[in-house]
Amino acid sequence: MQKFRLIMLASGLALVLPVTGFTQSVSDIQDLGSEERRAYMESMSPDERAAMREKWRAELDAMPEDERQAVRERMAANRPEGRRERAAMRERWESMSEEERAAFRQKREQTRAQRREHWESMSEEERAAAREKRGKHAKGRHGGAGKHKGENPDNTE
Repeated sequence: MQKFRLIMLASGLALVLPVTGFTQSVSDIQDLGSEERRAYMESMSPDERAAMREKWRAELDAMPEDERQAVRERMAANRPEGRRERAAMRERWESMSEEERAAFRQKREQTRAQRREHWESMSEEERAAAREKRGKHAKGRHGGAGKHKGENPDNTE
C-alpha cells in the first residue's frame, strides 16, 4: 500500500509539474541563467513552447511601449549573435510605410510559394540530398547538427 501511494503521488506530480512550468511569465524566464533557460525550453513539448510564446506575446502586447522596448532590449542582450543585424532589421521595418511593409510581405510570400513549388516538384532522392546539404551547411555554420534535422530545407511543408 505504501508503494501504491508513492506511485500515485509521483504520477500526480508528473501531471501537475508541466502545468506549473507552463505558467511562467516572461520575467520569470528572464531571471534564469542562459543554460537554465535553454534547458527549461528544451524540456517543453513543441505545443507547450508554442503556447508559451503566445502567452508571452500577449503579455508584451499588454505592456506600454517603453516597457516593451526595455524587455526587447534585455532579450536581445541574451542573444549575442546577430544582435546588430536584428536591431538594424527592426529599425528598417519600423521606418517602412504600410505600403512598403505590404509589398515586402507579398514578396516574401511569393518567394515561399516558389520554394514550396520547387520542393514539391523534387523526387524523394532529391529531397534527401537537399536535406543532407542543408544539414552540412548548418553544421558548418553553427558547429552542430541542423536546427530542424530531418525537415525540408526551406520550411515549406
